[in-house]
Amino acid sequence: MQKNKYKFLLLLLAFTLLILNVFAQSPKLHAEVSGKGKQSIVLLPGFGCSGKVWEETVQQLSSKYSCHVITFPGFAGTPALGEANLKDWETAVADYITTQKISPAIIIGHSIGGGMALSIAADHPTLVKQVVVTDAVPCLAAMFNPAFTSKENLNCTAMVGQFTAMPEAQFLKMQQQIIPTMVADTARQRTVIDWTISSDRNTMGRIYCQFSNTDLREKIAQVKCPSLVLLEVNFKDNDAIMQQQYAKLSNKTIAYSTKGLHFIMYDDKDWFFQQLASFLQ
Repeated sequence: MQKNKYKFLLLLLAFTLLILNVFAQSPKLHAEVSGKGKQSIVLLPGFGCSGKVWEETVQQLSSKYSCHVITFPGFAGTPALGEANLKDWETAVADYITTQKISPAIIIGHSIGGGMALSIAADHPTLVKQVVVTDAVPCLAAMFNPAFTSKENLNCTAMVGQFTAMPEAQFLKMQQQIIPTMVADTARQRTVIDWTISSDRNTMGRIYCQFSNTDLREKIAQVKCPSLVLLEVNFKDNDAIMQQQYAKLSNKTIAYSTKGLHFIMYDDKDWFFQQLASFLQ
């Protein structure tokens, strides 16, 4: 009897350690919820950005929907948690939808968040009702190298080193050069730059490396829900390439902004809101 008791205690201890280990490895998402609609929308920001990038979008949607705005650990001043992993973040979003009991949810994602939205919809079809991709493609690397194939054993050490070794002044200067090519509104440029320079560099390096190795062109065939793909004005001249990128996504609508750069929700917000309203109704 005593022997069985010890066995039970050992099993209980092992199970507890396993649970603690799972929680230790699970990335903690920062979520802000507004609105009281029955249908929930999960909004995912892009690279280095705060969930506040969706602030005006939430103002448009919160009268009809419950809006769950995510900021990922290490982005825009939020505390970093260990070795950032894009797949773990996707799993964390899926777990959030499950634990909050908001499935099937609508997912709106910008940039990297758009790619994550597609991947989550493919892996967890019962959790997702609709997807809105805001200026993202299934395989970014293939835009520059049509022969690109993902590496199975990805080593992000060099990329992380580039991000972390850069002096603050140099990193700021780089952001000041890059961000104006992504958002036309000068006031918004400063906001986005503030987010990126306050992001954890190790996290940025790892996530950028992983996203650059991501190829969802085949995987999106598993997405069953309706999808709206909103792309910046500059991509309109490359429609053939966009159609190739999204060829395997069956139930989709692709639309091009009339003037917006990468941050369409800032540069062409009236058009963006009209597209959302039409798709979500």
